[in-house]
Amino acid sequence: MRVLPAADTALLLEAADLDEAMRLLPALVAARLPGVTELVPAARTVLVRFDPTLVDARALSERLLAVAPEESRAAGLGSVVIPVRYDGEDLAEVAQVLGVSEDELVARHQAATWTVAFTGFAPGFGYLVGDDPLFDVPRRPSPRTRIPAGSVALAGRFSGVYPKESPGGWQLIGRTDAQMWDLDRDPPALLAPGTAVRFERVDRELAAPAAPRRDAVTAAHAVEVVRPGVQLLVQDLGRPGLAAQGVSASGAADRGALREANRAVGNPPGTAGLELAGGGAVLRFRGPAVVALAGAHAEASLETPHGPHAVEPERAVALDDGDELRIGGLHDGLRTVIAIRGGIALDPVLGSLATDTLAGLGPAPLAAGDALPLHGPAGGTAAVERTRAPRIRLPRPGDVVELGIVLGPRSDWFADDALAALVEQEWLVTPRSDRVGVRLEGATPLERSREGELESEGAVTGAIQVPPDGQPVLFLPDHPLTGGYPIIGAVVDRDLDLAGQLPPGARIRFRIAVPPH
Repeated sequence: MRVLPAADTALLLEAADLDEAMRLLPALVAARLPGVTELVPAARTVLVRFDPTLVDARALSERLLAVAPEESRAAGLGSVVIPVRYDGEDLAEVAQVLGVSEDELVARHQAATWTVAFTGFAPGFGYLVGDDPLFDVPRRPSPRTRIPAGSVALAGRFSGVYPKESPGGWQLIGRTDAQMWDLDRDPPALLAPGTAVRFERVDRELAAPAAPRRDAVTAAHAVEVVRPGVQLLVQDLGRPGLAAQGVSASGAADRGALREANRAVGNPPGTAGLELAGGGAVLRFRGPAVVALAGAHAEASLETPHGPHAVEPERAVALDDGDELRIGGLHDGLRTVIAIRGGIALDPVLGSLATDTLAGLGPAPLAAGDALPLHGPAGGTAAVERTRAPRIRLPRPGDVVELGIVLGPRSDWFADDALAALVEQEWLVTPRSDRVGVRLEGATPLERSREGELESEGAVTGAIQVPPDGQPVLFLPDHPLTGGYPIIGAVVDRDLDLAGQLPPGARIRFRIAVPPH
């Protein structure tokens, strides 16, 4: 085994193979190493997240290497049959790559014995390993930005089913209407490590997923969405600690802005608020409220019966019943956080109100006509002025932003010229970016020194993943938890909020902040 740096808050423990990794995970759980906050298993690695205020990375590395894997793997956990319509858009190409006909590929996919080796990437996504050596399939050169829910796919030695619409680089061979993740089911995931899976061919049309219901909100205190802007989401500090189940922490892209906005209205720091990307929203309040804006600086005003009133960043303002908060264009940054005194009166999902756009967890993205119930301003409606630090301007299109990074865990997959290009050139933030990841473009793509596929392994927020085209993706809070493209480095924790505020057109320079150990 060996330990590789994955971030300034994570290490990657690499085993000899899948079998050893599966035996290693329960041993690590039983070891209860001080400072370890989360373990994320993958094909031949375990991502170990830790609190650097409680344990030093070097000391933790030594303790990890001292943990011996269990003697045998855990027993299986039942079986599942998944119906598949084999009409995936990559079916013909995959058959050609494997040197078989489409019919033979489908027949062997059904005949193989598949077992869930581990879960990850997204809630309900199981990595299935089969007993037919035919299935060793290269990923796509560049990942798709949208793969439909229910897509049955291949990558490397694994097969899997996408539980929700999401980006991904796996090859699509079919579709299923089996619900891989259902919060009304106990447990929510259809697949768990050790489950045996058999695929069964069907030719019927598959049922479309049911549209989510939006019940009318009749609460005396509520916020109504008149115009949602580009993207309006409910966010708090997320769901840490559930990555092994395929559940991302998600949460506010700018955690500091959420804390600052909550401070201004008198809420606890992690109280759920609204995250608005790109500006352009109008919110109408039912009942009195106190709000504050932080993060991206937007043109903002209150529309009241007595006329408009300007809203300054990070200062609480009181609203009466029927008043509207209007948020226009941005002066800097990308995401404005709106805190509301008392918070949002919704039931948490897995302990959080955060909207995970990749997994589809939490409240759905808000649309015109939606309303959110509020707890009401329990502390009164007076807008209290507090002493605050001067606001720091966020990046604008054309600005060059410096982000500190840790190299690894797969920096050794790249030529020396690529490592130099990573830190010496500027990277453009493209408009194809979202809460899953910031898609970057550089004049010199990052060239690999090693050919072949990397088996899926855990990734952190801030990871810089490099697909075969050499143009990196910087992961944000809704990123896939595991992936198979090599990660050349990761943005340090203290710069993640800044990364979440990068608008399209801004440029990044990476600086090595912590040398690999």
